Amino acid sequence: MKRSSTVSSSRRKSRKAHFSAPSSVRRKIMSAGLSSELRSKYNCRSLPIRKDDEVMIVRGLYKNREGKVITCYRKKYCIYVDNVVREKATSAKVNVPIHPSNCVIMKLKLDKDRKALLERKDRSKEIKGKFTEEEVAMADVD
Repeated sequence: MKRSSTVSSSRRKSRKAHFSAPSSVRRKIMSAGLSSELRSKYNCRSLPIRKDDEVMIVRGLYKNREGKVITCYRKKYCIYVDNVVREKATSAKVNVPIHPSNCVIMKLKLDKDRKALLERKDRSKEIKGKFTEEEVAMADVD
């Protein structure tokens, strides 16, 4: 059932929007969940993945492999992890593309922009527009 009148529920239109999305939107789509330790530390569930993050693959053929992200290939919606390679028939080693949704971020590469993002996404802070129990109690005093 359609919930929002401003967003199309058409399969064709949503596929077109996905595959012709600009790089800034693709960054957001290429997000991965945080590990349970990071989730409790930063009070945030997921982040857009980036080069030099350390990830663990949790789905697919390469499940339970850990490694550092070598490349984020936004055009193909995939990442390359340093330990995940396969051998071609010519015995050359090639990196295997992995979708970020099949990974969990184990260690973040923090810089000032990433810290600011985590600060903004922190869910432990007071939620805007919500009343606390004290404020509700004080309203009854009048």
